[in-house]
Amino acid sequence: MYQDDYRRSLSPSLEDADLKPELQRIAGNDDEIKDRFAVALKFGTAGLRGVLGAGTNRMNIYVVRQATQGLANWVKTQGGNQLVAISYDSRLKSDIFAKTAAGVLATNGIRVRIYDALMPVPALSFATRYYQCNAGIMVTASHNPAKYNGYKAYGPDGCQMTDDAAAIVYAEILKTDVLTGAKYISFAEGVENGLIRFVGDDCKKAFYEAIEARQVRPGLCKTAGLKLVYSPLNGSGLVPVTQVLNDIGIEDITIVPDQEYPNGYFTTCSYPNPEIYAALEQGLKLAEQTGADLMLATDPDADRVGIAMKCPDGSYELVSGNEMGVLLLDYICAGRIEKGTMPQNPVAVKSIVSTPLADAVAAHYGVEMRNVLTGFKWIGDQIASLEAAGEVDRFIFGFEESYGYLAGPYVRDKDAVIASMLICEMAAYYRSIGSSIKEHLEELYAQYGRYLNKVDSFEFPGLTGMDKMSSIMQGLRDNPPAEIGGYKVTKVTDYQKPEETGLPAANVLIYALEGGATTVVRPSGTEPKIKTYFTTLGKDVTEAQAQKDQLAEALKPILA
Repeated sequence: MYQDDYRRSLSPSLEDADLKPELQRIAGNDDEIKDRFAVALKFGTAGLRGVLGAGTNRMNIYVVRQATQGLANWVKTQGGNQLVAISYDSRLKSDIFAKTAAGVLATNGIRVRIYDALMPVPALSFATRYYQCNAGIMVTASHNPAKYNGYKAYGPDGCQMTDDAAAIVYAEILKTDVLTGAKYISFAEGVENGLIRFVGDDCKKAFYEAIEARQVRPGLCKTAGLKLVYSPLNGSGLVPVTQVLNDIGIEDITIVPDQEYPNGYFTTCSYPNPEIYAALEQGLKLAEQTGADLMLATDPDADRVGIAMKCPDGSYELVSGNEMGVLLLDYICAGRIEKGTMPQNPVAVKSIVSTPLADAVAAHYGVEMRNVLTGFKWIGDQIASLEAAGEVDRFIFGFEESYGYLAGPYVRDKDAVIASMLICEMAAYYRSIGSSIKEHLEELYAQYGRYLNKVDSFEFPGLTGMDKMSSIMQGLRDNPPAEIGGYKVTKVTDYQKPEETGLPAANVLIYALEGGATTVVRPSGTEPKIKTYFTTLGKDVTEAQAQKDQLAEALKPILA
């Protein structure tokens, strides 16, 4: 069967000339053909993600057409405006895939609003809501290495697609032949017949206004004299982030030169992920040279932001996603109470693998903290339930430990643009009172205890990777450990049992340990990895780190 698909792909009518040399190169190599054609990329709530190349197990225009035909079939059953919003980032072929998707939708009679240049995830979520679309498409592989691309699908609420909708779309995809099953007209033809239009300036302006309306202390940045180094990591953050920062009065911004403009090869860092040091290295050097108060970097689709803060001794220290989540929560709560803008019965939301320090901070300010499954759509789901009850203004902040933050209900996915604005405002505020982000973080630890949060991951590449991951998770369920690293397991929470957790089923195990530490084991939803999350609490960072190391060492034989 896969050999047949390979042979059909070699047909003279192949439209993507880039794929032909690859297909010819693997002729007669069964393993290579099998790797590309024996399986297909699976469409789920996070859409598609895969390596660029030829075959059903790769990202290419045929797989994009097939996926979009499946989406179009679903949209046609939904009534409404019969409209889909599209955006894309700087990855290789992102613009081509976005225009390909638009061509499929147009020939199916579905209208399209597409950005005229790359724009980030939150801008796509915003446009989906602004135009009252049936769905949205974001072409991106987030922070994966350069050889990847992907396709995220959004529902009418601007949130990543629900399980139920994704299952229907996937069923339609399976009915669609990858090479010949999708209807298609060229992008130019779709524009000419009026079905494809660009996102208007009114929508872009409304997006920026919605973000700037969430300033905690409006006007503060105009006089604070904050000095910033910023890297868009060759992605889509440059225009929106600098526009918003300029609007609120931050003008001393030095952009990392080699990472300023879109470049899908990500030549300065093989893994354009603001969670890792290598991605921030160039920015850190520039921060040291310029004496910046702050260095920040957004990932290619600008839904995550990582920062380095200046310490009192002049050195720079990276801030983890958990630490920034807690800092922003504390800053928003204290600032909004001070300014009299805190809503009645405020709500914050975080993922179950994010730090419990945030629960303590929320309790201190009288904020209800809701804990949800990993994946920002679950935070979006909480905003939607507040909106349905006519109480959307109660939502003040949501975050995940993986550097994703949102303050406000104007979009339903994480937003590095608003996060960048609030981080800069927070830095400017502490600077204006003779303090710093670093000093305030230490004050929080002194007040609530020295929490340490660390994440390790184990990779399982290849065709058998998913089977290995599945067997490890099953093994942990069949033979639950009585202790980890010498610490007795006091409670196991299995999120595949919704009757026990009150949340939808998810492949996550959480071990509560004697002494207050926790260990979480969960397979990634987008990559062939099992992630382990450790939260330890010590009298100081050394003690907390020692416990983390002990726990990690004990899990290695099970997961390696």
